[in-house]
Amino acid sequence: MDDDFKKNILKTGTTILGIVCKDGVVMAADNQVSAGNLVMGKTEKKVFPINGYLVMAGCGMAAEIQKIPKYLAAELKLKELRSKSRPTVKQAAGLLSNFRTSGQSAYLLTGFNEDGSAELYSTDPAGHVRKVEDYDASFGSGMPFVLGLLERQYKKSMVVKEGVELAKEAIKSSSQRDMGSGYGIDIYTITKEGIKKVVEEVITPNYEKRE
Repeated sequence: MDDDFKKNILKTGTTILGIVCKDGVVMAADNQVSAGNLVMGKTEKKVFPINGYLVMAGCGMAAEIQKIPKYLAAELKLKELRSKSRPTVKQAAGLLSNFRTSGQSAYLLTGFNEDGSAELYSTDPAGHVRKVEDYDASFGSGMPFVLGLLERQYKKSMVVKEGVELAKEAIKSSSQRDMGSGYGIDIYTITKEGIKKVVEEVITPNYEKRE
């Protein structure tokens, strides 16, 4: 691929993250999409409910982030019809890792199994799958800016309500310093009660006179 084209192709830039809590999982992302050093969009969705028990988030190539959730939902439905049983979160993550992509996108996938256990998985651009026991920010450009915060403030005893506040602070932190992240926050919770979008905030310009 031509270097100039690769440099300017539409990308999500991105901060995505998942936090494993005592009573579920929190998934969050910012809303910026860019091409090279140009902000192309400020309302991009990067967290997607796949079905009634799975949610995924993606970073990297914007087109892939839009398409892959639809492909995964269709393949999981086919798998369920063939086997007459609901795929586990681990099986869904394995299926996700097998999709052929540009090698520039990575994903987080979380959900609840039929036995009530919640799991979070991370896939890298090469397709490697890793189970996440605490938190992960995948390979988004905002990752270096949130991992330190999560490292210091995450607790294994954390409940979903606390995880939402931590996720919000993490996205805000990366938006302050990462050129590829910003303009808004989407946060989902995944619990036994189901999937809920609990935060949808936008950043609006506010100019004030310098003191």
